Amino acid sequence: QVQLAESGGGLVQAGGSLRLSCAASGRTVSTYYIGWLRQAPGKAREFVAVVSWRGGTTLTADAVKGRFTISRDSAQNAVYLQMNSLKPEDTAVYYCAAARALTSNTRVYDYWGQGTQVTVSS
Repeated sequence: QVQLAESGGGLVQAGGSLRLSCAASGRTVSTYYIGWLRQAPGKAREFVAVVSWRGGTTLTADAVKGRFTISRDSAQNAVYLQMNSLKPEDTAVYYCAAARALTSNTRVYDYWGQGTQVTVSS
């Protein structure tokens, strides 16, 4: 059982930065991999990045590699997504989600937060 809550979304200009936060809790959270997925209007949900709760191993989508960085602070029960050099195509609802593997397959993620809107203006 994992509970997730995202925050930090907003409206930014292209080239700007945002830092998303995911508060994770639950007795089994340490066994999960916490990822960020996003969904733009009219598009399927897309994998962004994932981190192992215990070891900190990461996997990042090519589309955001070099611009986005995922990290976790187990002491704070939080996962972060630092987004730099934002582009209009990054506009989407960003979800924090938990899976049982370090995977880019969005269908493997079992628990999801409510999502936070990120809008990048041109």
